[in-house]
Amino acid sequence: MTIATYPQVWDLDVFFPGGSASPELKQHIENLNPKFDVLKEKVDHFEIPTSTDAAPALLSILESIKETMMHISQAGAMLSCLTAQDITDREALLLQGQLSGITANLSPILESFNQKLGQIEQDTFDSIVNDTEASEFAFILTEWREKSKESLSEDEEALIAALGVDGYSSWGQLYSMLIGDIKVEVEVDGEKKLLSIGQANNLSSHKDRTVRKAAFDALEKVFTEREEFFAKTLNHLAGFRLAVYKKRGWESVTKEPLQINRMKQETIDAMWGAITSRKATFANYLTHKAKMLGTEKLAWYDFDAPVTDSTATMPYQEGAEFILKHFGRFGKEMESFARKAFEDGWIEAEDRDNKRPGGFCTGMPLSDQSRIFMTYSGSMSNVSTLAHELGHAFHSYALRPVHPLNRRYAMNVAETASTFAEMIVADAAVQEATNEQEKIALLEDKIQRSVAFFMNIHARYLFETSFYEERKNGVVSTKRINELMEQAQIEAYAGGLGETHPHFWASKMHFYITGVPFYNFPYTFGYLFSLSIYAKAKEEGTGFEEKYMALLRDTAIMTVEDLAMKHLGEDITKQDFWLKGIALCETDVEEFIALTSK
Repeated sequence: MTIATYPQVWDLDVFFPGGSASPELKQHIENLNPKFDVLKEKVDHFEIPTSTDAAPALLSILESIKETMMHISQAGAMLSCLTAQDITDREALLLQGQLSGITANLSPILESFNQKLGQIEQDTFDSIVNDTEASEFAFILTEWREKSKESLSEDEEALIAALGVDGYSSWGQLYSMLIGDIKVEVEVDGEKKLLSIGQANNLSSHKDRTVRKAAFDALEKVFTEREEFFAKTLNHLAGFRLAVYKKRGWESVTKEPLQINRMKQETIDAMWGAITSRKATFANYLTHKAKMLGTEKLAWYDFDAPVTDSTATMPYQEGAEFILKHFGRFGKEMESFARKAFEDGWIEAEDRDNKRPGGFCTGMPLSDQSRIFMTYSGSMSNVSTLAHELGHAFHSYALRPVHPLNRRYAMNVAETASTFAEMIVADAAVQEATNEQEKIALLEDKIQRSVAFFMNIHARYLFETSFYEERKNGVVSTKRINELMEQAQIEAYAGGLGETHPHFWASKMHFYITGVPFYNFPYTFGYLFSLSIYAKAKEEGTGFEEKYMALLRDTAIMTVEDLAMKHLGEDITKQDFWLKGIALCETDVEEFIALTSK
């Protein structure tokens, strides 16, 4: 069989030729100010509606908001790609700072509009969103209206947005610079190598424990040396958020992330409660793996250690074909979409220096395209990551018939589509294993994801919750931050962890993302939510694809509780829903232990 040759370096020039030196990119950013001016003028002249006659003016404002947001997103996505593909690209970092400064002008305009929405009489508002063309935007208009009632005055919110450019967003950018400058020296197979954080993290799956430990120790050493810089950054990010929350009268630190993710506290409590009640199975897996590796308890750097001699790998081209084959078994639309992404250079996969660690998918809304970033080294885990990011891109593709303002889905449902795509590939890999050792390795790869979502992500949630509570009383010392991290890991891993990772808080970018606070629990939500969808997909076969796409199209226009009830017929505020998905993961553990106990 002839395998196609797909590019491993993405094509960004199709958007803005020349990268960070692109005159078109700089002009695009500068052209944002006139768009803000047009929008501001419309909002300023918008009178508080007293009848449905105001609907055309309202729709005109929404059209300007759409236009402005799409242009901001296009520039922001391009700069995210540039800074990820080359962490030494200082010009791109400067442009990011410029974009942040310019886009800060949008918040006060939107706040002014939201405040006016909040002042509309309820009967009039109901008539507008039910009886006019504005009905298409009923959900987001209601959401914005409710948000305005919990905000400060227009001037105060504008001041917060302005101060946030240098007092908030810039701390997140500083973290990117701090992390980008770090290199560690690790001896690998007798050769000393100078590695980026991403490359050193990849050694966590090395078969030699001394190499894994050396990489872990090197990272711990460098984070210990620079911990005060990271602690100051984290404290100031949290401090800014908490100051804003206090001013608004918000007592709970999870109020904003729950609001952003359109979910109730009862839902997240039910999810973590169900997980906690079933952790024994996964702690048993960790203990079993430790014995297989000849140790009593797993150290942090043992989690990804191989337990077999299986060296199942897939070069990029084969990995792409594997994904296309199994996407095709789910649905032809998903397959054809992924093929276009591979063929047209939407994916940055090359393994080279100076790339940012991790992976992501970002949308280019003006072009109806996405771009996927990762570093592909040939492992089956890489294949799963690639499928995961293609799932994100497919979500955006499914939303194309929907108005751009109704595509702004939250992170928790964003992780649903990506995890669903990942499951298709992970399950297929286990089923197509050529021998028992390969099956064990692939099965464990699936289990490791469950451990990540049920334990690692839970540790992040526990850490951030406790850290923010302590930060309310003042700056939290570096020593105390390390203690909170270790306590969270010990609790989250339910006795299955030996040596902890006290500086995990410094190493993980998610704690420093300014756009979305508590960038953790949505991953676990998406994982378990997608398990239910996956179970239905297996039940119904290829005919399920259109139902799946219909669910994706609804992800930005209803709460997650309503989404689950409409498309799955499930009440996700109850633990029963979450326990069903966890049970599927427990089956993987049972099979793994049975296979490795012979």
